[in-house]
Parts: sequence; structure tokens; C-alpha cells
Amino acid sequence: MKTKIFLNLPVKDLNKSISFFKQLGFSFDSKFTNEKGTCLIIGENIFVMLLLEEFFKTFTQKQICNTTTSTEMITAISVESRSKVDEIITAVVTAGGKVHNEAKDYGWMYQRDFFDLDGHHWEFFYMDESQIPTEM
Repeated sequence: MKTKIFLNLPVKDLNKSISFFKQLGFSFDSKFTNEKGTCLIIGENIFVMLLLEEFFKTFTQKQICNTTTSTEMITAISVESRSKVDEIITAVVTAGGKVHNEAKDYGWMYQRDFFDLDGHHWEFFYMDESQIPTEM
């Protein structure tokens, strides 16, 4: 079995979260979907479990992060082009997400970030590895 990554994020409204991410062009794995959560497919072996907050709480004794005041992590996803980064950010705004920063262009990497409906911090970027400076 190949190693797979499953990130788990609490959400307030599962149906709204599904709709949001569908508008960004993502799909879901029905094998891991029910009324408590769903499996957002990021890549061949990378997934994000969007779990209703009450269900999420059954996996931890800690408090759920208040995303209006704290960031628990930034989920960064590479895409195939700069234009794809901009396309996703346009979809984010249309779907109700909030752009966080201005675009950052380092020449060899272009990135933009946003908050989803639950305030989780996401970043999409394009990177041309052949252009990475030898000294950073």
C-alpha cells in the first residue's frame, strides 16, 4: 500500500463546504463520505477529511482552533501554472471565500492564499523548480 496523507479539518456546515470546494474544481471520494464528513481529493494520495465539528471533536480532547484569531496550519497545494493559481482564487471569491494576501511573485514561484468558509488557511502556488535560486 502506498503512503497516503489524510488531513482532517472541522467544518460547521458540511454541505456548504462541499459546495465551496466543488466550485474550486475539487471532487470527493464517496467511500469516505456520510452525513458526518467527506473526503476531499487533493491528489492521487492526498486527501482532506472535512468533518462536522461535533464529529471532529470525537478524535481529540483539545479545543478546535478558533480560526478567526488563530491559524492551525496553512495547507499549500501546487498547481500546473500561474494562470491556474489565479483561476482558483477567482473561484474562491465567487464561492464565498476570502482572499488573504496579495499575490506573491518570486520569479520562480507564484502564490496566493485564502480562507475557506470555516476560516482554514489555504495557499495555491505554481513553482518552476528549474528556476529556484541556488542561494535562498
